[in-house]
Amino acid sequence: MELSTTVSELRYALDTFFFLMSGALVMWMAAGFAMLEAGLVRSKNTTEILTKNICLYAIACTTYLVVGYNIMYVDNGSGGFLPSIGTLIGTQAEGADHSLESDFFFQVVFVATAMSVVSGAVAERMKLWSFLIFSAILTAFIYPMEGYWTWGGGFLSEAGFSDFAGSGIVHMAGASAALAGVLLLGARKGKYGKKGQIYPIPGSNMPLATLGTFILWFGWFGFNGGSQLMVSDFENATTVGQIFLNTNAAAAAGAITALFVCKSTWGKADLTMVLNGALAGLVAITADPLSPSPLAAVSVGAVAGALVVFSIVGFDKIKIDDPVGAISVHGVCGFFGLMVVPLSNSDATFGAQLLGAVVIFAWVFGASLAVWAVLKATIGIRVTEEEELEGMDVHDCGIDAYPEFVSVK
Repeated sequence: MELSTTVSELRYALDTFFFLMSGALVMWMAAGFAMLEAGLVRSKNTTEILTKNICLYAIACTTYLVVGYNIMYVDNGSGGFLPSIGTLIGTQAEGADHSLESDFFFQVVFVATAMSVVSGAVAERMKLWSFLIFSAILTAFIYPMEGYWTWGGGFLSEAGFSDFAGSGIVHMAGASAALAGVLLLGARKGKYGKKGQIYPIPGSNMPLATLGTFILWFGWFGFNGGSQLMVSDFENATTVGQIFLNTNAAAAAGAITALFVCKSTWGKADLTMVLNGALAGLVAITADPLSPSPLAAVSVGAVAGALVVFSIVGFDKIKIDDPVGAISVHGVCGFFGLMVVPLSNSDATFGAQLLGAVVIFAWVFGASLAVWAVLKATIGIRVTEEEELEGMDVHDCGIDAYPEFVSVK
């Protein structure tokens, strides 16, 4: 066997392994979302939120395998608007740097991440089965469409839109779908008073919420690092190291800034805001974790950490009830991340970034609003007042997450 052939096969194997391990890290983020949301909802809704998280992951893996990946990537024209429609994931391209199956696995965990954003925002008052039906539609069709326009080589890609690992394509898209659902769903009972009062509804388990954030932070190294796609030569290996550094720096700066904003505003170190500050930094740097210098990455994370605090408060003031702050973390900070890309990446323009952000929001929000509206008019999307009062665990799952006692006969 020739040396060049051996080297080529080794690089193929290494890049495939890197892709798979990065995908495994992102898959672990599903646990992070589950723990974060379980900690930030009331104990009577914990089992239901965990059920949603594991089921949405399973649904995303199935629908994206059957049809979503094909819509996003297979046999599509460059610069187009409408994808070709087919099933499954196609065939391995000759001369590829990694296996097709590893590419699918890496992409499918991103789809599940986008859907996970929706889960927390509609928590504590949405019907389980309505949510699961929407999960299938988002992951099979809505997400793959905008994925084709961007990462799949469609018209936004041709227009110069740049989103390295998905601040807009994944995170803002998930937040757009969540916002559409929240607007039709309404706020939780007791969240807002008749005279505009805002009543906090504390989460049930701060250790779980903190654990979830650390899991997400950990998984984000696969999210951003794996998006380099290769690690088998000097340049790409060095690049992945830079991406890890900037990703971590932005998260840390977001947490610190949120801490100081809370202290200066309310005189308290609000843990939930600190957690969301770290996530906000991660979301914002995801659009381009490579081009900024380490100090620039710190600046991006710091601004996002402040922005998310004011955004969460602002949404509360206009009575948009988001129990975990997902719309602010993933939507507002996802948009911010897209718009600061040209500050460090000369290949990106503000016009192309704004076009991409507007198209992604308009498509995902509009399509989601239509789906939510159909569900609301048919099977309904909100539980009854009695079910909401007693908790979703009893009515949807029949299992308490934290039973106070167990009777043994």
